[in-house]
Amino acid sequence: MVFTVLAVTLCVTLMHIHVTTGAAFLTPDSEAPPTMTSNPRLLGELIHAALMSKKYLGQSSGNIGTTTNPTQAVPSVEPAFTVIPPGVLTTAMTSSTAPQSGQSGGKGGITSPPAEEETTTTLITTTTITTVHTPVQCNASLTGIEGIVESPDQFSSSVPFSPLECTYSITVYPGYGVEIQVKKVNLSKEESLTILGLDGSVSELLANETMITEGQVIRSTTNQVQIHYRSLKQTNHGIFTLHYQAFLLSCPFPLSPEGGGVTVTDIHPGGQAHFHCDPSFQVRGHEIATCLNSTRPHWSTPEPQCIAVSCGGWIRNATVGRILSPTVPSSSNLSNSNLSCHWLLEAKEGHRLHLHFERMALDEDNDKLIVRSGNNSNTPLLFDSDLDDVPERGIVSEGSSLYLELTADSSTIPLLMALRYEAFDGEHCYEPYVPHGNFSSSDITFPIGTTVTFSCSPGFVMEQGSGVMECVDPSDPHWNESEPVCKALCGGELTDATGTVLSPDWPQSYSKGQDCVWQIHVSEDKRIELDVQILNIRHNDILTIFDGHDLMSHVIGQYLGSRERFRVVSGGSEVTIQFQSDPDDSTFILSQGFLIHYREVEPNDTCPTLAPIEFGWSSSSHVSLVRGSVITYQCQPGYDIVGSDIITCQWDLSWSNSPPTCVKIQQCPDPGEVVNGARSVHPELGFAVGTVVRFTCNQGYQLEGPSQISCHGRDTGMPKWSDRSPKCVLKYDPCPNPGVPDNGYQTLYKHSYQAGETLRFFCYEGYELIGEVIINCVPGHPSQWNSPPPFCKVAYEELLEDHKLEVSQSLEASHQMLSENIALAIILPIILVILLIAGIYMYYTNVCRLQWKPLFWKSLSHTHSYSPITVESDFNNPLYEAGDTREYEVSI
Repeated sequence: MVFTVLAVTLCVTLMHIHVTTGAAFLTPDSEAPPTMTSNPRLLGELIHAALMSKKYLGQSSGNIGTTTNPTQAVPSVEPAFTVIPPGVLTTAMTSSTAPQSGQSGGKGGITSPPAEEETTTTLITTTTITTVHTPVQCNASLTGIEGIVESPDQFSSSVPFSPLECTYSITVYPGYGVEIQVKKVNLSKEESLTILGLDGSVSELLANETMITEGQVIRSTTNQVQIHYRSLKQTNHGIFTLHYQAFLLSCPFPLSPEGGGVTVTDIHPGGQAHFHCDPSFQVRGHEIATCLNSTRPHWSTPEPQCIAVSCGGWIRNATVGRILSPTVPSSSNLSNSNLSCHWLLEAKEGHRLHLHFERMALDEDNDKLIVRSGNNSNTPLLFDSDLDDVPERGIVSEGSSLYLELTADSSTIPLLMALRYEAFDGEHCYEPYVPHGNFSSSDITFPIGTTVTFSCSPGFVMEQGSGVMECVDPSDPHWNESEPVCKALCGGELTDATGTVLSPDWPQSYSKGQDCVWQIHVSEDKRIELDVQILNIRHNDILTIFDGHDLMSHVIGQYLGSRERFRVVSGGSEVTIQFQSDPDDSTFILSQGFLIHYREVEPNDTCPTLAPIEFGWSSSSHVSLVRGSVITYQCQPGYDIVGSDIITCQWDLSWSNSPPTCVKIQQCPDPGEVVNGARSVHPELGFAVGTVVRFTCNQGYQLEGPSQISCHGRDTGMPKWSDRSPKCVLKYDPCPNPGVPDNGYQTLYKHSYQAGETLRFFCYEGYELIGEVIINCVPGHPSQWNSPPPFCKVAYEELLEDHKLEVSQSLEASHQMLSENIALAIILPIILVILLIAGIYMYYTNVCRLQWKPLFWKSLSHTHSYSPITVESDFNNPLYEAGDTREYEVSI
């Protein structure tokens, strides 16, 4: 008998997604068989074909002497791979027709055995499979009810040297939420991971990298969740693995209305809430609400109110409840005047009733409350508001009934009353009650010997009464002390890491003339975050927050009136809060006050980082976002900014406004109205892309420009009109073209010109323009040019005329100058002679008079005779001598 051993090795290598199948035989020839490469095929098909070719499925064998060449499938990508250790599969099969094999020497040979011999073939198959690790998608949209979200691969960024941005969206069926369990997370400071719950366009932060830890479970309130991962690193990205699954959402449990209650069949979609009111109260609103299925399940109607519309009532089998003052609807004309109400409370036989005064404000002159132990107005009196103060311990009935009577006759002061009743048996004390506080008891049934310890809610301080009391006296069980009162005080010093600050007398309204100061101290290296949840004070009252231990510190904020919830953060470990109410406010009305929670936080002197806006950019005045930093936003061309373009980091480390958004401009600017005309816009609303505006002119006017324009959109930049808006001009007959002058031309040649247009003329070189250079078309019927057209004249004629004119002007000037010279030549000598004679005359007259005197007198003696001049004469002249008579003659 001859045995043939066949070794089949199947090697599937997926480092390059290569799949190779082959068989090795012992043959006389040591050469390896040739290799053939086929087209790429699916991995499953290749493995199946390889196993089938080696009779792995027990089919009849073919010719063992021929082998199937290896097959390789090489996709275009080369992802990372994971190697699975090889396994060995051994199987035996028998064939009556299989040839026998033997061995000779050191080589294997194949011989054909006789037909009658039985041949046994042993097939040993060794399979090595290398599986591929499929690259994790960087952006994915998941819709299954369960799945895994993993961090992306190291080379998922499509743009080198750019931040890696990944967004994973998870959507499950409406009515279901998304529960995310953090399996693994390890991120650096340069990476962020944000989980948002989506409700339409509104997003809710569920967690981010600062609050995500391994093992944490995060639940959304809607059926959509978005996970955003961002990394500034080029390599060595952080890792995270999140497992999500859908869970059934539910409506929030409805609150019981004051003066009533609620029963709920189911808080999941389809469930119902049934509201009811106590006796003497009536439901205002819907009594039944259904939980509706949606992305965020909600009740079909809002919670109703219980209104005390019936004044008084009979409450049988009373256990625990409240009696409230009747509420008069604001729509009615009724008031508290002439109001009379009666209540009868009846507990079970053997039980008594305890009545606690939670709140009561009555007009001392017009309102009155009487409480009696019994079932009518003739039973023993327990309380009379005109005679007694409000009892701290309340009132306990002597039997099982209480009778209450309220009368009111005040139309100006609102009536406020809230009484709590409770039934208890004769062997136990009643259940204590402390508004705005809690208690712990040694026995919840309150038998004899039970002790109760009280505490107040945050923001309240214990007053009036003891913090501990005991149920005593078996014959008449009662508490040995009265319940304390928890009251919101005016000011105080708070040193806990967390706490509450309330307006005085909260939740009742504060009074006039309050001046309260609270000082908050935390650890030296911490800061204080104030969460102002409610702020509803009058406009004459002031709430001031100081960043320090006294009223001289820096003011963080000062607030009046009402304001939405907000937060402020101190710059140090101490904060001072001051509240002042106007003592002289003549218009004083009741107001709610304020509620502030504070907590100790780590120091942080910068405002939170803001995400970049889409289709825009921002610039900051400081590198770090410290107090006073200003961020300015701008949008890309073609986008409008919606919101404030400048926001400031405030002292409380909050931004003055939310970041704006950049919205694509989808309309053209208003083209404006046309004077002396009209326009029609289609469509009429706005000037969106595609809008067509048609223009018409009034009678006597005509369009100058296009009759219609349309708004066209652009990929970059804002939309624009197809043309400029036209004008409506007066309609006149045009001026005809006056013609082009010879050897000249016009600026713009047209056959006719509208009224008001101008026409300019020019001459060619060597020619001169004679006439008006510019002429205007004057409107009229018909319109006319204001001047005849000019003409062009040869330029040398003008030069000749100018030359003649210059010669003539020069000759005239020469003649004039010659005449002037001749006149000057004649007159000047004459003037000189006259001046010479005058000089000689002057000389002889003034200088030489003495020398010429005898002659002068001599010549004149025959014509003039002078009387002697004596010494006594007033004529004092040296030419004359006293007593001497002389005669002078002057001749020339």
